[in-house]
Amino acid sequence: MNEDQVDRLEMKIAFQEDLLQKLDDAVVVQQQQILLLEDQVRVLSEQLQQIATTRSDAMSVVDEPPPHY
Repeated sequence: MNEDQVDRLEMKIAFQEDLLQKLDDAVVVQQQQILLLEDQVRVLSEQLQQIATTRSDAMSVVDEPPPHY
């Protein structure tokens, strides 16, 4: 191999290492976003369950006939 070929290979390796680091950083950021979204979905699901429970309790009272019937 001549000097130019070695230089080109070294440049390609440096570029690939830089690209690999950027991709790794992007994966870390995406994983953090996924964890945050999972937490938000869990909280919203719990809130929705509470609303459904509260509403069904309130609806059962509303559906009862008045005592004078």
